[in-house]
Amino acid sequence: MLKASELASLSNEELEAQYDDICRDIFELINELRVSRKLEKPHELKEKKKDRARILTVLRQKKSKGSA
Repeated sequence: MLKASELASLSNEELEAQYDDICRDIFELINELRVSRKLEKPHELKEKKKDRARILTVLRQKKSKGSA
């Protein structure tokens, strides 16, 4: 699980790369769920969605500070 304080120290490029990786992981988990009707570790999907939201929040905060 990622922490917002750790994410804030990363650059925008690193955050966007992590965002892409997490989106790919979520896509794979959802496909696995559709195919097999169950996940080996169902909690991972929820955690990854929350991590994705944290990354987007930090990115938006950095962009608003940069434009202000």
